[in-house]
Amino acid sequence: MTLAPMPAGARAGMRIPARLSDGRWATPNVGLSAAGNVWHLRAALNVAVLACHGPDQAVMVNEYNAMLTTRKAELAAAQSALQQEYRATRGTQWEDAFDDQMTRLYNFFAQDFAHAGFCAAARDALATVGTITAAEIPTFAAQRLPVLEAPFTNFFTAYDRWQSGALVRVAATG
Repeated sequence: MTLAPMPAGARAGMRIPARLSDGRWATPNVGLSAAGNVWHLRAALNVAVLACHGPDQAVMVNEYNAMLTTRKAELAAAQSALQQEYRATRGTQWEDAFDDQMTRLYNFFAQDFAHAGFCAAARDALATVGTITAAEIPTFAAQRLPVLEAPFTNFFTAYDRWQSGALVRVAATG
């Protein structure tokens, strides 16, 4: 038996998030409040419209802009509530902590190894978000954020299995 090749998109020596005690990966989307889910969903979709090029990009941009317009109040409320959470837990350093987390979040969703799966999930989320009511936004965000994150966490699992030697290629028998 020999080691299987690295997962597609992997590079030698990559650093991936740590595993949490519950088995999840320590991504920027762990442990969010309802407001955090909504704001992180908006950020993920923002990355998608900037990064997901191809025949669906114009439609995605239009759907994203429509979401920003029709959900302006809900998004503003989510941002304000999330910033208040940072104020409550980070004191006078809340703004730096919030900005650092937003940079980490945007960089997370911009990682190239999960691009195709992320773009597909974002296309689906953008096609659906316009069909839900304002009251459904928090539930929608809580359900869709893990779907948007799945291409990344699936990669982390595959890379971790490869790195630990759990993925092996069985030698062909004659």
